[in-house]
Amino acid sequence: MGSMTREALSSARTVLADLGDSADLATGEQLLDAGRVIGGSVQLQAYFADPSVEVSVKKQLLDRLFGSFSESARALLVSVVGSRWSSDRDLLAGVEELGIRVVASSAPGDSSIENELFAFDAAVRSDAQLELAIGTKLSDPEAKSGLVRRLLEGKASEQTLAIATHLVRQPRGRRIGELLRSAAEIVADQSHQLVATVTVAKPLDESHAARLEQGLAAQFGRSLRINQVIDPAVIGGLRVQIGDEVIDGTVATKLSLLRLQLAG
Repeated sequence: MGSMTREALSSARTVLADLGDSADLATGEQLLDAGRVIGGSVQLQAYFADPSVEVSVKKQLLDRLFGSFSESARALLVSVVGSRWSSDRDLLAGVEELGIRVVASSAPGDSSIENELFAFDAAVRSDAQLELAIGTKLSDPEAKSGLVRRLLEGKASEQTLAIATHLVRQPRGRRIGELLRSAAEIVADQSHQLVATVTVAKPLDESHAARLEQGLAAQFGRSLRINQVIDPAVIGGLRVQIGDEVIDGTVATKLSLLRLQLAG
């Protein structure tokens, strides 16, 4: 992520914080809708990311495209197009991130959107046919969205439904697992938490998982949630990823390093 994109995201998050409760679930869904419209046109992406175009002129186009949106949604979109981004793709990713953050912030305090996203990710990975049906580029995006809705309706929150159905409609070249885990990290960050993706050969028992969660939270100085990914190929031990930081203590990695040392 370039420095301009980091600054643009920081500015947009400040606008979101200032909007408070006026940025509701509908606002988040409108931002995700706008992202799909902009993402569907290379010309729109380039135009809104072009720093040589006056913000007032961009706002006129936003009003024509999204005039029915709430004031909060339009204010956030103006913040996005009024900032400098490192690339057109970063601007589009920024709209999506803002939409997910708004959707997440609209959830009741006792909900756990990230856990629902992790559970859906695990369910998809456990069924090769389902993973193909949702992840294939050949299927109609609306059909994939309908499939996700049928799978999650009544089992997950409105917020999780809004995020998951958006992701399969606009994957932007990402695999379904990456989409869901990335969204869960944004949701967790919105509530000032971290997500640790822990890859293990078999599920950790509750006491081991609790100790690991407490230890990582103390190490990183923030409340933290664990997402377990089961991969028998790691053989034993575990691999922990938090953002860009990776702690790899798997047997498979140790064996690989040993083979390299012996070969050298």
